[in-house]
Amino acid sequence: AYDIGLHGVVYQVNKWDPKQFDWTKKLADADYVGPTCQYCHMRGGHHNVQRFGTVYTSMGMSMADRGAPIWNEKRDRWVSVCDDCHSPRFARELLQALDEAVKDAGLKYRETFKVAEDLLLDGV
Repeated sequence: AYDIGLHGVVYQVNKWDPKQFDWTKKLADADYVGPTCQYCHMRGGHHNVQRFGTVYTSMGMSMADRGAPIWNEKRDRWVSVCDDCHSPRFARELLQALDEAVKDAGLKYRETFKVAEDLLLDGV
């Protein structure tokens, strides 16, 4: 998803230009033209990339409790990262759109496995 999104495209186009991405700098000192995965997910030197996730990989979107305090805490943490370059409103709206996309993807994932299961049961 990153590679085909705006941030990933900026990275792919500019990654070999030392003026845009100076890999000799520590991440905290970098002034990249766009964020890398590490910029957002390893913020503050943390190596637990899921620290900035809102849903752990083992969870489906249906299992994410949006009313849980940790959900709101993680959302606020993400907005604090995004608002380095974007407005907090933009970040919150984008996160909501991403939630919807993940829900849609989850439905398609389950539908695909149901088709595969049916084909298997039919001997295909």
